[in-house]
Amino acid sequence: MIAARLAFAAALAAAPLAVPACAQAAAWTVDVAKSRIGFSGIQVGAPFQGRFKRFSAQITFDPAAPETGHAVVDIDLASAETGDAQRDTSLPQAEWFDVKATPQARFEATRFVAKGGDAYEAVGSLTIRGIRRDAVLPFRLTRTGATARAVGHLDLVRTQFGVGQGPWASGQWVALEVGVDIDLAATETAPKP
Repeated sequence: MIAARLAFAAALAAAPLAVPACAQAAAWTVDVAKSRIGFSGIQVGAPFQGRFKRFSAQITFDPAAPETGHAVVDIDLASAETGDAQRDTSLPQAEWFDVKATPQARFEATRFVAKGGDAYEAVGSLTIRGIRRDAVLPFRLTRTGATARAVGHLDLVRTQFGVGQGPWASGQWVALEVGVDIDLAATETAPKP
C-alpha cells in the first residue's frame, strides 16, 4: 500500500511542471533537493507519512498552451522511506513494491489542462508493478521568472496497482487508500525560441 502511494506520488509530483513538447515549449529541470514526492496512509489505525528519496523527471510545459505539455517521471521504488524500520524494510519486498521485478514506477503526463487561475491537471498514466492505469493529478503552479513550484495531491487505491499482496491485499492491517503529495521546484532550462 505504502509502495503504491509512494510510486504514484513521485510520478504525479513531477508531472505538474511538465513543459509542452512543441517547439514553443520550454524544458524544466526539477531541483530534487528542493522537491518532495510524498505519500501517506493508515496502518493498524495509525496514520503515517513517507517519501521517495530518488526520482527523475523530464518535463516540458507552457502555461499558455498546457495541452501541448508532456512529462515523464521515474521513481526509484527502493528509495521509499517512512522513518519506521520495519515498514521501510517491507516496502521493497515482493508483497509491496517488488523492486527486484519492477524497480521503478513511472508517471507520464501526455497533456495538461488549465482549470482556472493557478490550477491545472496533469493527465496521463501511472505504472506501478507493471500495472498501468489512467491518472489525473490536480496541482497548483506558481511561477516567478524562470522558476516554478508545483504542489498537488492525489488519492488512490493501492491494490489497483497490485501493491499489498497476500495478507496485505485487504485493508485489515493497512488501509487501501493512499494519499500522494507532490511539491516540485523547477527552473526553466530552455527558453522559448
